[in-house]
Amino acid sequence: MVCGGFTCSKNALCALNVVYMLVGLLLIGVAAWGKGFGLVSSIHIIGGVIAVGVFLLLIAIVGLIGAMHHHQVMLFFYMVILFIVFLFQFGVSCSCLAMNRGQQETLLNSAWGMLENKTKTDLESQLNCCGLLNTTDSRPQFDLDVQNCPALCKQHTCYTCGLKMLDHATEALKILGGVGLFFSFTEILGVWLAVRYRNQKDPRANPSAFL
Repeated sequence: MVCGGFTCSKNALCALNVVYMLVGLLLIGVAAWGKGFGLVSSIHIIGGVIAVGVFLLLIAIVGLIGAMHHHQVMLFFYMVILFIVFLFQFGVSCSCLAMNRGQQETLLNSAWGMLENKTKTDLESQLNCCGLLNTTDSRPQFDLDVQNCPALCKQHTCYTCGLKMLDHATEALKILGGVGLFFSFTEILGVWLAVRYRNQKDPRANPSAFL
């Protein structure tokens, strides 16, 4: 059987946990990049991806230590928690990919309505845009936002902040969803390796000390 020995299983598990650490850092980095732009501070899915990235990074460290020392308790908690992370990450990633533009607009409108006026003007200055979305339902609020808008583009022609943020959100959600979904399946491999490695005897250890 491929990689059936103790040393091979140990090395494979260590290597996989190093990959998990890189994936965790990648998820945190991409999500933070999208969050820092402005829109994604209102989308809770992005925060969920950052949480998954941090948690995956921590559990990878636990798994790496457990694999190096063949620690039974750490390996047990590692494979249980990793399976839970898989379920959560799979769900969040599917949500990222499934969210359409209408749902993004709904979340954005809801979040924009909760922002203070100073926060709105700071965002408009940063993105060089005015107002959120010029729709029939939000026209009174849009006119008020445009009137108070401090952006430089107001002297000429301004894009709405909603259009700028939605375009960026679509890109960020696709990247996050694709990366998260792809690597979530490798976590099942990690659980299988942990179960297999945990039940193998260390040839260098005292047989009576196993378990």
